[in-house]
Amino acid sequence: MAYRKLGVDNKHRRSMLATLTKQVITNGQVITTETRAKEVRKAVDSMITYGKKGDLGSRRRALAFVHNDKAVVNKVFNELAPRYANRNGGYTRILKLQERRGDGALLAIIKLIDEDSKEEAK
Repeated sequence: MAYRKLGVDNKHRRSMLATLTKQVITNGQVITTETRAKEVRKAVDSMITYGKKGDLGSRRRALAFVHNDKAVVNKVFNELAPRYANRNGGYTRILKLQERRGDGALLAIIKLIDEDSKEEAK
């Protein structure tokens, strides 16, 4: 699987992706650069897929990815997995913003999709 290096070494990248994933899960959204958002999308989608499986091995893989943050894993398994039970992937949305003022990097918001609002629209 190809991935973006994001200009940092492997340990820093994994830690950064784990932190951004935790923020998206706890807050529902986070503002970051577009390339980081595209990488975080993969991690958040895999975390919610682990939650939908619900077995012990999936819970341990999720704990290992988010550095043993049990509150985040409990939220994934108890709240997010039932919310997206009828959805097969695509749990996040990336909305592009303006360029960052200092260095011109493209900013984006990555947020969890509200499954309830989709059903109300139907």
